Amino acid sequence: MKLKRLSVSVLVLIVTSVWIFSCEEKKAVVEQEDRSKNVFDVVNPDFEISPYTGMTRQHWKDAALYLLEGAFSYVDDLDDPMKFPKLPGKSYPHDENSVPTEKLEGLCRTLFVAAPLLKDDPELTIGGLGVAEYYRHQILNLLDSTDASYIPHRREEQGPTQILVEFGALGMSLFVAPDILWEPLSQQDKDKLAATMLSYGDGPTVPSNWKFFNIFVLSFFKGQGYDVNEDLLVEYLHKSLEHYRADGWYNDAPAYDYYSMWAFQLYGSMWSEVFGNQYYPEISAKFLSNFEDMVDNYPYLFSEHGEMIMFGRSISYRMGSIAPFPFMGQLDGKDINLGWLRRISSGVLLQFLQNPAFMKDGVPTLGFYDHFEPAVQNYSCRGSVYWMGKAFLGLLIPEDSPFWTAQENNGPWEKEFEKGQVYNKFQDISNLLITDYPNIGASEVRIWCHEKVADDWQKFRSTENYNRLSYNSAFPWQADGPDGEVAMNYLIKNAKEEWEAFRLYTFRKYEEEIYYRDVVLETDGSIKMQLAEMPLPNGILRVDRNLSNRAIDMRLGHYALPKLDQEITSSTQTVREYEASIIDNGEYQLAMIPLSGWDSVEVVTSRGLNPASHQSTVLNAVSSYSFDSDSNIYAVLMLWKRSGEAWTKEELMPVKEFRVEEEVSFLMPDGSRKVIY
Repeated sequence: MKLKRLSVSVLVLIVTSVWIFSCEEKKAVVEQEDRSKNVFDVVNPDFEISPYTGMTRQHWKDAALYLLEGAFSYVDDLDDPMKFPKLPGKSYPHDENSVPTEKLEGLCRTLFVAAPLLKDDPELTIGGLGVAEYYRHQILNLLDSTDASYIPHRREEQGPTQILVEFGALGMSLFVAPDILWEPLSQQDKDKLAATMLSYGDGPTVPSNWKFFNIFVLSFFKGQGYDVNEDLLVEYLHKSLEHYRADGWYNDAPAYDYYSMWAFQLYGSMWSEVFGNQYYPEISAKFLSNFEDMVDNYPYLFSEHGEMIMFGRSISYRMGSIAPFPFMGQLDGKDINLGWLRRISSGVLLQFLQNPAFMKDGVPTLGFYDHFEPAVQNYSCRGSVYWMGKAFLGLLIPEDSPFWTAQENNGPWEKEFEKGQVYNKFQDISNLLITDYPNIGASEVRIWCHEKVADDWQKFRSTENYNRLSYNSAFPWQADGPDGEVAMNYLIKNAKEEWEAFRLYTFRKYEEEIYYRDVVLETDGSIKMQLAEMPLPNGILRVDRNLSNRAIDMRLGHYALPKLDQEITSSTQTVREYEASIIDNGEYQLAMIPLSGWDSVEVVTSRGLNPASHQSTVLNAVSSYSFDSDSNIYAVLMLWKRSGEAWTKEELMPVKEFRVEEEVSFLMPDGSRKVIY
C-alpha cells in the first residue's frame, strides 16, 4: 500500500513538474514574442529618397518620440522626476546621496530628445502632460531647496562633478529651444538658474571633452547678457582645440574612440553654429576646419549596412556616434556625400531601435543591445543612456538641407569597394587603422590602448572596451572569462596563476598594409611580444614574435560568435599541411588556421560573456611557450565568411607560402613577398 502511495506521489510530482515546465516554456515564448514587438516601426517608409532605410526626417522625429514616450511612461505628473529602474551591477546610484544627480541626468539627457521635438511642436503632449511645461517645471525644481531634486551651488573648493556635465547638457538644450525652455521663465527664475549653472560652468573641469560643458554654460549666459568669466571661456576653447590631432580626430586624454570623435566634433560644430560664429569667429573657424577633416575617414568606420562598431567607453550612448553627421549639411560649397552620411546615420538608428533587446521596461538598457555588464562604466546610471539623444540634435538642421534631401546611397560600398579586396585607411598622428571588408560588408578598427589596471581608477580604459587587438562591426567584442576564454586578444597565465590580457600596446609602424605594435604584460615586464597583422579580404593574418624570457602558457582568441536561432556547429578542414578549425552560428563562419608556433586550437563555449547572446563560442589558439624553443614566431590565419558558403582552399590558405628562416616572410597570391621580421 505504501508503495502504491509512493508511486502516485511520484506520478503527481512528475505531472506537476511537466506542467510547470510547460508553463515556464510558454511564458518564455510569450516573453520572446512580446520582446520581438518591442521595436521601433518605420511607418510609411520612403524608399525613393531613402532606398536603403526608408527613413526621412519625419521618421527621425518618430524615433525621437518613440524614445521619449518610453521615458515619460515613468511620469504621471509634473513633479515626477526622470528616474528609471536601476539595472543590477556597477552602475549608480548605490545610495541616496547620488539620487539627485541621477534625476538630473534623466532630466537633462532626455531633454536632448525632447528639445528638437519641442522646437518643431511647442505644444507637444505625452500621456496628457505638456512636454514643455514638464521640463520647465523640473528645471525650476532644481532651484528649490525644499525639493528632492534640488541642486545646490558648487562650493568654492569643489572640483568638477557629474553636475557640471549635466548642466553643460542643459546649456546645449537651452541653445536649441530658448523660446520654449528659457523665455517663459520669470526674471527671478532666470537669475536663479543662471547663478546655479554658472557656479559650475565658471569653475574647474576635467582635461578632456568636459571643457565643452563649461563652454556651453558660459556661452549661453553670455548670449543672454549675463556677466560671465570670459577669460575662462576663451581659455577652455583654446584648450579644447589643443586636443585636435589630425584627420578629424581629437585625443580625449588619452584615448581615441567614438567619443573622442563624435563628442568633440558635435560640440565644436554646434557651438560654432549657435554661438561661436557670432562672438568668436576665428575660434569657430578652427573648429569647423577640424570638422571638415572627419569626412575623409570617420564614415568608413561604419559598416556597409550603416552599423557602428562596439568599442571604447560609454558604449550605451550608441547612436550618439552619428550626431555630427547632420551638421555636415551646414557646410556650404563642400563636396560631401550627404546621402551616404544620412544612410549611415539612419542605419545606426535602426541598428538599435529595431533590436528587440535594446529597450527594457520602456528604457534603453545599459549595454550595446541587451544589458551587458562588462561594458558598463561606474559613472553611468540608467538615465545616462539618453546621451544618445544627441543624435536627434540633427533635427535642428532645416528640412531643405541637403542632408535630408539628398538620396541615400552607400558611398564607396556601391562602386568603389570591390569584392575580393580589402581597404585600409591609416591615420598618421592617431596611429588608427580603419579597415573595410566588402566580402561581408564589415568595418574594423585598430586603436589606442596603453592603460594599466593599477592606474585605471575608473576601470574602463584597461578593459575589453579598449584592449582588443581589433574591433569589428560584424563581431561585437566579447568579455574575457576566468578560465582563459578570450576573443581577439592574448591571455597570459601570470605569476598569480591568473589569465591576464595584454593591454600595454605601443604602436611601431604601418608599412605595406601591415600594422605593427609592441606589447608587454602589465604584471611582468619580461613577458613581451612584437605584433604584426595584415588585413586580408576574408580576415586577418597575424605573425607575432614572442620575446619573453621565461616559459609561459598563452592563449589567442579569434572573434566570438553569439548563439542565434540555431546551435553553433564546429568542424575541421585540411588545407595543405595545415588544419582549419571552423565554427558556424548560421550567420557567419569563423576559421582559425595556425601556421607556426601554436600547439592546438580549442573550440570554447561560454555563457554571459557576449553582448549579443547569453551563449557564445570562440576559437582559441593555445601554446606553452618556452624561451629556448627553436622558433618564437606565432603565426595564425583568422578568417570569416557568411554562413552557408563553402570554403575554398584558396580562401582557407590566402597566402601561397609562409617561411620562418633568417627572415619571417610570406608570399602573396599576386607573387609579392612580405617580409615581417
